[in-house]
Amino acid sequence: MLISYKLYIAEFESEVSLLKTNYRSRKSLGILPQKVWTIPVCYDSIFGVDLEEIAKEKNLPTSEVVRLHSEAIYKVYFIGFLPGFLYLGGLDKRLYIPRKTSPRQHIQKGAVGIGGEQTGIYPNASPGGWNIIGNSPLVFFNPKMEVPCFVSPGDNIHFVAVTHKAHQEISSQIKNGTYSMESEVRYG
Repeated sequence: MLISYKLYIAEFESEVSLLKTNYRSRKSLGILPQKVWTIPVCYDSIFGVDLEEIAKEKNLPTSEVVRLHSEAIYKVYFIGFLPGFLYLGGLDKRLYIPRKTSPRQHIQKGAVGIGGEQTGIYPNASPGGWNIIGNSPLVFFNPKMEVPCFVSPGDNIHFVAVTHKAHQEISSQIKNGTYSMESEVRYG
């Protein structure tokens, strides 16, 4: 659990005591709103370089791997490794697969991968050891923006499979500033 304060804490011990009391009371906070981001992903073999290997390992058709991956709603556990790298929980157990034993020197920006029990998105080109199954054309980290990463820990992600052509069209819309991010707020 992480608790962040905007100001310093003058009475640290009393604050810890208050937090413990609140935790023990188990009061319900009610139904909290949750933001769900719709993230387009192209699972085409040009991007999903490990998709067939995963399908063979799991004894599933590639279309089933894509379906299982894209039908889940993922929780953003945290953002790290690289600024904007999303660690996502909620992967279907049938898709659990260990990270690569030998990382690749270059993973493409926007690569969507599976590493163990999680799925993640590479915000920039980098080395990496996750199994790459697709690519999103979205920009997950831009240090020039007021909020560099539009996603926050605790948000939810829903992947939507798109064609290679749609991926290219979205990339063009992002470059010319006409792409509109899709998200909704759900309760419960």
